Amino acid sequence: MKNCLVIIRNKKLNINYKRLDKILRVFSAGCFYFDKIAFVGFDSSKGISDQLLECRNQFDNCVVICEDIQREIIYDYLQKIYNSSFDGRFYLDCGQATACLCCANEDEGAFAEKCMCLMNEKYGVSYDKFYVKTVCAPSELINSALEKAHREGGDTAFSVYDEYGDQTIVISYSSTTPKMVADAVQRIIVGELSPYVYAVENITLEQRLYDLLKLRRMKISVAESFTGGGIASRLVSVPGISEVYFEGLNTYANLSKQTRLGVEELTLKQSGAVSEQTACEMASGLIAAGNCDIAIATTGIAGPKSDNTLKPVGLNYIAVALKDNIKVYKFNLAGDRKTITETAINNALFLAYKTLK
Repeated sequence: MKNCLVIIRNKKLNINYKRLDKILRVFSAGCFYFDKIAFVGFDSSKGISDQLLECRNQFDNCVVICEDIQREIIYDYLQKIYNSSFDGRFYLDCGQATACLCCANEDEGAFAEKCMCLMNEKYGVSYDKFYVKTVCAPSELINSALEKAHREGGDTAFSVYDEYGDQTIVISYSSTTPKMVADAVQRIIVGELSPYVYAVENITLEQRLYDLLKLRRMKISVAESFTGGGIASRLVSVPGISEVYFEGLNTYANLSKQTRLGVEELTLKQSGAVSEQTACEMASGLIAAGNCDIAIATTGIAGPKSDNTLKPVGLNYIAVALKDNIKVYKFNLAGDRKTITETAINNALFLAYKTLK
């Protein structure tokens, strides 16, 4: 089975890779992979017709995404070259080949799910999937785990997505796969990646932490420096977070760290704002206030340039404190400012989860 994805777009605008990733995730989770992804300029009628004719002649299934203003033209042209009619405005099956049509302003995920249902019906197969969620698991370890799982897993298929260290492993398997085989695959992956796993379902890191805080009947507070409120923002995106979230402080300046959290002036002078001791005292200040059961504190250098201490960009410290224990973790992250910040946010949420687990 050969499949092609055609995206008809304004070539003067950047590709929206998040939207493309969204549609590819849904298809790959259903074990539907594209042999070719083609981008065609929406002002090139010859380019569009040539590409769609290639799809008709060389591919079993074609998925087309176009602008809304072009929908009717593409719709009519596909019906002509496939010599068949669309069913429900988006799906065409001429027997030997199929075509699916989506407008750029539609929800790509929902569109892909509808396509997968029809494809499964056409080929007489259905797929199920399960998830393993990890944080900053080394890629070589993930690859090793998937290789072991593949040897055990028959026709199971694997997809891995990484968003600033927050990793989603999707394991897809057909209805013909014995449940004991699918369960064995999941056990292998979870066992190999155990130190990095936070969920075996499709759930966000912040939701997982919230669930655990609620279960433990604990409250959390956050003090952020270089993450600039990012941890707090992720937490408050969870419905019901007020049950477990006490406060979030964005203590960027040294004076703020001193007056709001009780960080010692001597610590800032001798160790600097970006240091293990400063992170420790930031978290300690939250716990000492007596309003939370667990605290997170972050301090670091996100870039693009270092500060006057000449400490490297990407250096950061994350402290996680309970009432009777404080641990500080040191990281040296690579990448641009956003990558460093977002990865640190994921690390912080994960470390809090691991501390409570």
